[in-house]
Amino acid sequence: MTQKTLLSFGHGYSAKALAALLLPAGWRIIGTTRSADKAKLLQRTGVEPLMFPGDDLRAAIGAATHLLISAGPDADGDPVLRDVGDHIRARAAEFEWVGYLSTTGVYGDHRGAWIDEKTALAPSTRRGQWRKEAEAAWAAIPDLPLHIFRLAGIYGPGRGPFAKVRAGTARRIIKAHQVFSRIHVEDIAQVVAASIAQPAPGTAYNVCDDDPAPPQDVIEHAARLLDLPVPPAEDFETAEMTPMARSFYAESKRVRNSLIKEALGVKLIYPTYKEGLAALLQQSE
Repeated sequence: MTQKTLLSFGHGYSAKALAALLLPAGWRIIGTTRSADKAKLLQRTGVEPLMFPGDDLRAAIGAATHLLISAGPDADGDPVLRDVGDHIRARAAEFEWVGYLSTTGVYGDHRGAWIDEKTALAPSTRRGQWRKEAEAAWAAIPDLPLHIFRLAGIYGPGRGPFAKVRAGTARRIIKAHQVFSRIHVEDIAQVVAASIAQPAPGTAYNVCDDDPAPPQDVIEHAARLLDLPVPPAEDFETAEMTPMARSFYAESKRVRNSLIKEALGVKLIYPTYKEGLAALLQQSE
């Protein structure tokens, strides 16, 4: 029997969490990176590194039974399709499963209202528009068994609020009716693994937890877990922020996650940020 082989483009934070589930099950995983130092780190974890762009990926594409695309698009489109799209199209029907990690940013702003996978895509940011276009480009490939995962704000080991709260640099920016959905990286991994086990080509999944919450609530909870002072509230309209930081407040929505539960049988490890932060704190001690 052919060994299950995942070719992971842009093998970063979420893909590493997936690899931690697949490698013990006997999978071969080939991961691309732009950094020679990161390539060495990947190799130590059991992932076969390739430089992208740079290395010839034709053999890896030919060996892959599964593809995962984490590499983000830019103004010129999807970098994977731009560089090796012809080779992927030539094998489209031979892949058992293809996953594309997108973002809930493709839905745009809904002023705090609930949305689901049937909600029209109407991104309000440049990055969201690039993601929408990349989703469409992948979906346009005939016979490709594509699955799209629209990820909420990602947190997990090394990506939580504790470091900033400890350093006194965390900020509680208050914008009326602002809510974000989030997802722990371990839950991303289990959702993608469940999809691999139960392919349903053409499906898009929202990947988020059960509790969309204002960002200031998360910072306050983190501070209380650490028994440190809660950072003072700052009004969004007058707070000094970089354009990038301010752009994260451009959209507010509550994202439903019913499909990953009903179609994939997923039971979230961290159903809210409170369980997730508690686990992160315990792991760091």
